[in-house]
Formats: sequence, structure tokens, C-alpha cells
Amino acid sequence: MESLLKGLYIVSTPIGNLEDITFRAIKTLKKSDFILCEDTRHSLKLLNNFDIKNKLIPYHKFNEKKSVKKIIRYLNEGKILSLISDAGTPVLSDPGNIIINECIKENINIFVVPGPSSVTAAMSLSGFGEKFTFHGFLPKTENELEKNLKKLKNDKYSLIFFTPAIKINFYIKFFKKYFSGRNIFIAREMTKKHETYYRDNIDKIVMFDIPLKGELTIVISPKIKKDLPTSNYSKIEKQVKKYAKKSYTVKDIIKLITKKNNVPKKIIYNFYLKYKK
Repeated sequence: MESLLKGLYIVSTPIGNLEDITFRAIKTLKKSDFILCEDTRHSLKLLNNFDIKNKLIPYHKFNEKKSVKKIIRYLNEGKILSLISDAGTPVLSDPGNIIINECIKENINIFVVPGPSSVTAAMSLSGFGEKFTFHGFLPKTENELEKNLKKLKNDKYSLIFFTPAIKINFYIKFFKKYFSGRNIFIAREMTKKHETYYRDNIDKIVMFDIPLKGELTIVISPKIKKDLPTSNYSKIEKQVKKYAKKSYTVKDIIKLITKKNNVPKKIIYNFYLKYKK
């Protein structure tokens, strides 16, 4: 087996189906001196399945800061360490950022072994396009949740959240308040035997009667642009004429009007052409 360069490896693991692990991930984990993992009991199920017997080091949000010195010492000694999370790509809403930044300071090699991610999996299934904002886990209290959603309600891209399935009805109530008019995609147990997907309009989705289990990945569709009411088009046409008479370029006219009005550039351009004729 080809040897690995010394350093820290960020290794993605399956989000459900164990067959989704990559050949490179298995090779990297087998060649590691130590494997940093959130829950050793959980990780052992994966590692035992692929006959990976390397030493595990618990690395989670409760001991992340305390573990840094020991981990850096191992890396400076020339050891190969791998970081995995309970599922998917590490660091995204999981521990790891502290040790990565410490490695950057210490000029220690960091490598990524990409693979499964619930974020990209849910986004690709949603049908909402390709641009998105990943927020991670939503706050559990109403005050903090409202603060977060107020900031995000005008985001023009799709929004991706993680939530405990048992609290989905709590979050739906606030989605209706802040994301009215958008669509929602909920992914549960992705890649597993009982994977389930829910698609609906946020205004129409009803509360779940039966409590869901596990962790959900939720995608909110992009904010829908509302066309300017037809009754306002005459006002826009007058503005175009006013600027055109003053010899403004079409580029400047479009810039000035769109700054003041929520109107498609094409509408302004067509009025400009009409005036010129």
C-alpha cells in the first residue's frame, strides 16, 4: 500500500450507507497512527466493517480545546492523524475547526479526503438550483431562532439547515413566519433503508402528527422575486424618458432606476428603446 505524507487528514465518511465510503478514505484510515472521532462507539461500527483497527482518540465539542496540545504534539512527531465525524464531511457543524487552525499556525500539513456530505446530497435532490447558503444547526430557543431567521429571510439563495427530527414542528412554525411563499424540502435518513423525502410549499405544509426520528436536512428554496405591479410601469416609463432627455446612457438609466425600484432591467431597456424610436 502506498505510503501517506505526514500530517492531518480530514476524512469524509458515509452519511448512512456504508458502501458510500471511498477507497481513498479506507486506505487513509488504515494508514493513520491515530483516528480522531466524535463517538468511539459509533465510529467502531464503521471501522470494524472495513477491518480498520487503528487507535481511536475521542475528539468532540466537549474536549476539543483540551485535546489540541496532545494532537499537535503527535503531528509534530511525524504521526499521521485522521479526523472523522459521526457521519459525512467533518468540520461542517462538527468539531475540527480549532485543530485545523492550530495546524495552519504550526505549518503542519493538512489534507482532505472528500466524500459524502448531507449538505450537497440534499441540495442536489431538492431541485432548487445550485446556489445556497449553509447555516448548519438552528438555535433551540425562540429568541435566538428569530434573530437568525430575521437575518436570513432576505437571503436570495436556497438555505440549508440541520435540525433534530423531533423538533421539526417547532421549526415549521417559524419557517411559515419568515419564509412564506418559498418551497421546502426535508430529507430524513438519506442513503439509509428508510430514507424519506418531503416536498411542499411552506405556506401549505402541515405539522407532522407522528414524531420523526433522527436528524433532518432541510432545504428552503430561493426567495421568489415578485414582479413589479403593472400599474407602476407608467411611472418607470416616465423616469426613463426623463433621464433619456438629459442624455443619460442606457447603462446609467438602468442603474439609477433599479436602485430605486424593484424592476427587471429588461423592462427599463425596452422602455428606453421605445423612447428612442
